[in-house]
Amino acid sequence: MTPQEISKLETYFRKRFAVPAIEVRQRPQKSDSAELYFGDEFIGVVYRDDEDGDLSYNLTMAILEIDLD
Repeated sequence: MTPQEISKLETYFRKRFAVPAIEVRQRPQKSDSAELYFGDEFIGVVYRDDEDGDLSYNLTMAILEIDLD
């Protein structure tokens, strides 16, 4: 992802979830995705999908059962 895409995604997540501490970070050696953090806590991976000429972004977030307690 480009720095411009990362900046736009970060702005989107901060507004959507009303959490200014959300940060989108470039992944080392990966150009199709970025990592989503809340402070220092890893939240998930945002993937860039531009198949068939339609650009979209997909967030994948794993929730462990122990985190639900």
